[in-house]
Amino acid sequence: MDKVAIGRVVLTNREHIIALEPLDKGLVGTLLRYPYEVRSEQEYFDEIQDVKVTKDMLDLARHIVNQKAGRFEPEKFEDHYETALIDLINKKRAGKPITPKEKPATGTVVDLMEALRRSVGKQAAAAKAANPPRSRARRQPARRKC
Repeated sequence: MDKVAIGRVVLTNREHIIALEPLDKGLVGTLLRYPYEVRSEQEYFDEIQDVKVTKDMLDLARHIVNQKAGRFEPEKFEDHYETALIDLINKKRAGKPITPKEKPATGTVVDLMEALRRSVGKQAAAAKAANPPRSRARRQPARRKC
């Protein structure tokens, strides 16, 4: 069916517009935005300066994306906020003292591009060590005798 139902639903003390559409044996609800909630992209993107990206940076970015690419596995993700909140509630119920966590110490600023270059260099060196080049005699095709 190519139709979507539009309705209203109240969530967290606020009314939202919802689109309902059929999916298999059920319905999928998608919250929509009111016009005042949608802002023009020029408000955000006009102030971004045009930056010339070097070929090295683009190649490095492609390499990183290709190395990290994979299938999405939702079971590997956990809601850390909910887990921490449940732990906090359980501590409070048990009468244990609640103390705020310490802020992490600020460290030195690292040149990210240089660190990435070194990382890629180490990977390339490891790949070369694992696959040493073959001798020239093996690379040349055998000559035929006539």
